[in-house]
Amino acid sequence: MGAVGVVLHFGAWQWRPLALLASGASYLMVGAIVGLVFFLIARGWRSAGVAGVLVGVVLWTLAPAFVPEGRAASGPEVGVMQSNLLFGQADVGAVLQAVRDNRIDVLTVNELTDAAVDRLAAADIGAVLPYSYLQPTADGGGGTGIYSRYPLRDTKKYDGFILNQVSATMDHPERGPIAVFAFHPIPPPFNFADWLVEMRRIREILDAQQGPAIVGADFNATRDHAAYRDLLRGRFAAAADQVGAGLLPTFPNDRRWGPIIGIDHVLLADATAQEVRTLSVPGSDHRALIARVRLN
Repeated sequence: MGAVGVVLHFGAWQWRPLALLASGASYLMVGAIVGLVFFLIARGWRSAGVAGVLVGVVLWTLAPAFVPEGRAASGPEVGVMQSNLLFGQADVGAVLQAVRDNRIDVLTVNELTDAAVDRLAAADIGAVLPYSYLQPTADGGGGTGIYSRYPLRDTKKYDGFILNQVSATMDHPERGPIAVFAFHPIPPPFNFADWLVEMRRIREILDAQQGPAIVGADFNATRDHAAYRDLLRGRFAAAADQVGAGLLPTFPNDRRWGPIIGIDHVLLADATAQEVRTLSVPGSDHRALIARVRLN
């Protein structure tokens, strides 16, 4: 089982069933440790040796998620929150309370509907995050938006995606321009081929970005997906990896047995996370991500 997890993790799968299985590859890899213990108890030394090598590979693969990188930054601090609103049905009052309690400066939202925009406005989100660039939809999961404490300019909605993908430049009073992206590629169970294409397109967008940047996204991908790890091969790093926060499961949060997989992420360029954690939002099937970030 551990070997299956390793293979699923490292494979750049082009077949939907294997890519979906890869979502939980980290859990399967733990089976290598169980196997090693079993062989040691049974005194199957040769098998234990093979299992030991496999455990080494597993630890090398999983360790970056749990070991802080120890980076330091001395620039201004920014609070970041990423939240999927489940077709706009999430409790916007809870979202706004989290923004206030955690001194959030940048909020990225997915599955933003017109009705959710109206409810957020009625709850007076503008009192704490007065600037926004929103591309909601009447219903469904296609809407995406950015709320900010600081002015936004150079707003952009990207063509070639099924759901809305947006970005803006935030003018921070101490650091200057910071690119902010809000992404939500199509879920692979619905349209696997387009998910692959959209993840590659997002990588191209990020590769072209210069200067400090913040990404809040529901990538519909875990760290066990090669398409997600490809986003981290350039200037961008996962905030969760920087602080050694572990796998950070965020979905599904509306099940008694969930959440079990981490598909919501905050990525950073020219910035360092100091803290990353998840937060339940009533009415949503995703846990929100909150990151305390210091700009380089």
